Amino acid sequence: LSVLANSGIDIASGIVSERAGKLNYTYPGFVDMEIESPSKDFDARMNLRILDENSKFNINTIVYPNGAINEGAYNTFRKLLSYLSVDSSVAYYVADWIDSDAEERMAGSEKGAKNARLYSVDELMLIKGIDKNVYEKLSPYITVYGDGLININSAEKPVLASLSEKMTDELAQRIIDYRKAAPFEDISQLQKVAGFNLEIYGPLSAGITVKGKYFHVTASADLGGVKRVVEAVIGTGEEIKYWREF
Repeated sequence: LSVLANSGIDIASGIVSERAGKLNYTYPGFVDMEIESPSKDFDARMNLRILDENSKFNINTIVYPNGAINEGAYNTFRKLLSYLSVDSSVAYYVADWIDSDAEERMAGSEKGAKNARLYSVDELMLIKGIDKNVYEKLSPYITVYGDGLININSAEKPVLASLSEKMTDELAQRIIDYRKAAPFEDISQLQKVAGFNLEIYGPLSAGITVKGKYFHVTASADLGGVKRVVEAVIGTGEEIKYWREF
């Protein structure tokens, strides 16, 4: 089962690379596959799930490498927190966890701070103000991989609605409805969606994309109540950024 689950990552990597070579966009943001009897040796079952990491907000982008706050990304994060009904003070704690200085944005926000970028989303649980409930709300929409660009073909409504101050729930839904009919092949096509005039599209254009670069893969193999699972984050060039087996 372990060998089968590991081979699932290879299958997913091939799918990602093939699609990246054929298409200049990524849609939809996930692929679910069930492979019956993947082995001739025994009657196991394999499941694959491939998820576009560019559909999520890169939490590390709220702080520039030089330690300064990236106001655009920081405001997007605060709006995402608000959309998910999470206390906006969490943004202070996350920023102080990432930046390299010891200056507190609010009382106690530097206590125990890593003062470096997050290596995985699970690391959020170590940050003050983020308990299990907050983590479960945030984690589906947060990543630590990629260049910070949001794929408008795959991002879910909370992420889309947080892209700028002028974005609304209604505009986010219009993006989702539009891409169902015809995926975006270029970011400029966003201007074809009702409501996206230059005033709204202009500020957004520097932070969006139509194609994913990194993908989270979950491959599981099970037989008779026994299961092995492998999780990995892979790039379109088949590089592996994260690996976990359980």
